[in-house]
Amino acid sequence: MTALSVSTSAAASLRADALVVGVAKGPKGIVLAAGTDAVNEAFEGKLAEVLTTLGATGAEGEAVKVPSPAGLKAALVLAVGLGEAAEEGYGLETLRRAAGVAARTLAGAKKAALALPAESVDEVEAVALGGLLGSYAFGTYKGEGGKEPVGELVVLAPRKGSKDSKAAVERAVAIGEEMNRARDLVNTAPNDLNPKSFAAIVQAAGKEHGLKVEVLDEKALTKGGFGGLLGVGNGSANPPRLVKVAYTHPKAKATLAFVGKGITYDSGGISLKPAGHNETMKCDMAGAAAVFAAVVAAKRLGLAVNVTGWLALAENMPSGSATRPGDVLRMYGGKTVEVLNTDAEGRLVLADAIVRAGEENPDAIVDVATLTGAMVLALGNRTFGVMSNNDELRETLHTVAGEVGEQSWPMPLPAELRKGMTESTIADLANMGERMGGGLVAGLFLKEFVAEGTDWAHLDIAGPAFHEGAPFGYTPKGGTASAVRTLVAYAERTAAAKA
Repeated sequence: MTALSVSTSAAASLRADALVVGVAKGPKGIVLAAGTDAVNEAFEGKLAEVLTTLGATGAEGEAVKVPSPAGLKAALVLAVGLGEAAEEGYGLETLRRAAGVAARTLAGAKKAALALPAESVDEVEAVALGGLLGSYAFGTYKGEGGKEPVGELVVLAPRKGSKDSKAAVERAVAIGEEMNRARDLVNTAPNDLNPKSFAAIVQAAGKEHGLKVEVLDEKALTKGGFGGLLGVGNGSANPPRLVKVAYTHPKAKATLAFVGKGITYDSGGISLKPAGHNETMKCDMAGAAAVFAAVVAAKRLGLAVNVTGWLALAENMPSGSATRPGDVLRMYGGKTVEVLNTDAEGRLVLADAIVRAGEENPDAIVDVATLTGAMVLALGNRTFGVMSNNDELRETLHTVAGEVGEQSWPMPLPAELRKGMTESTIADLANMGERMGGGLVAGLFLKEFVAEGTDWAHLDIAGPAFHEGAPFGYTPKGGTASAVRTLVAYAERTAAAKA
């Protein structure tokens, strides 16, 4: 894993394989960003001219390498594009993405220094986090021959406030490592990650970080009446689990419950997915991975808020014992659900977990799930939907998501869409409703299992949880750790509000 540190040394004097600087697009060509003065001086004031000759434009995502001249200790200069030139500094997400591009471009290098325009503590953290996320590589199943991630990234920061900069980098390490943990889980092949092995990973992390972990196996789920989890897991040789992972702080004045959908592989069950729609369904546990990572990050950051994660883990497979369309499940808490489509399974496992989480009377419940293809159709591959029974909570989550660089959009829960689910002639609810607005219907289904008076929100991360295109910024191909930063930021905001 890439090591991360901070230095107040001059850029020209730092020994490294590469020195990274930022450039932007100006009205008359390349504009050198803050932090490039010493490098430009080593190029005798002609760095912009040299980069232009090599075809650089300063566009976002661009990376151009130049051999270092005399006067620089680094062997190579890497200029990364920041997009349009800014008069008063660059946005934090711009810095994260630029650092991510640099780290990915420098795979195989032992050490790189990031001399991007980072003057404030927040900017230092953004560069550090972007670099750590951009250096990520999942090599569990790869043989030898590929490039290793860059060995060490050094973030150059102002001498003034160096202690704060060091703390900012440490914070970036805590969040970045947990995001990369979530990415690893999402990328792990489903023959290696099943409900039991996922639970074991959480138990190991609990011991490492001092978290309380409880695991309900199939016997405990049966005794407790968790019909949703059992119904979804019935068809698999790998039985379901409900995992509770709890972080508590002695000065906490609020408790949050995060609930994650953890379908370790989703074939669709008897309502089998067609070829072309099941090859990436190992990622259907991304919500549980995000919740798990967020709880561990909260512990590592020492947030003054209690955070409990509930991971609803199951494998949705077809077999002679699988739940059939037309079956009725008695959910945890007593409600009955007619299963009309076994591929609408995520809402079933989440419903059990939401009811169980609500029994502990948290101040709010936030569930995270790769729940519906309808949300992808509505918002695309990079934006998750936010639904809630509380307008203020929905807006808070949308706001903090934007602040930490995650794209989200507030979505409604129209009352008229509830009707289709409540028209079952044999059960309290059906697990399907109107086809149009399917993402909203799923949210309305989950709302039925939220205790009265409990604030609840639902994040549908079906679009951004798994990236199938080419890497960009700090986002790799595969698992992205969508929603981890939003959950951590929401926990921080809650702690601050109750302080």
